[in-house]
Amino acid sequence: MKSGMGWEHFHHQADIGIRGWGTSLEQAFKQAATAMINVITPLAVRPEQGRIISCQADNPEDLFYDWLNTLVFHIERYRILYGMYEIQIDDNRLQAVIWGEPIDPARHQPAVGIKAATYTELKVTQDPQGLWLAQTVIDV
Repeated sequence: MKSGMGWEHFHHQADIGIRGWGTSLEQAFKQAATAMINVITPLAVRPEQGRIISCQADNPEDLFYDWLNTLVFHIERYRILYGMYEIQIDDNRLQAVIWGEPIDPARHQPAVGIKAATYTELKVTQDPQGLWLAQTVIDV
């Protein structure tokens, strides 16, 4: 039984499952983003540059999918790894400030590139004790 907040990877054939949990939906989303970044590099990402992003969806699962794919887009578009997130979710609308640093292959030694979050094993749930879980499989 999980408690508090955290993240982990889980096995899924050729791709990688990520899972985040926390006492709020925002914490679960943050922890899942941390798990995703840790697929690329295990190093702590420095909060050198900030960016505001937003997503909107019809339900928490689609919002989670959009959140992760928005991060993937920003990683690829701006060549920045993000490691700090300030998220606010209200009525399936996400507003976030994300902070990161430019990708430095010598420092980060990226293990893989992330193509996208998928709908495979996509789940956003809250257990009876109030703990939120957000998980999916990412295409690498």
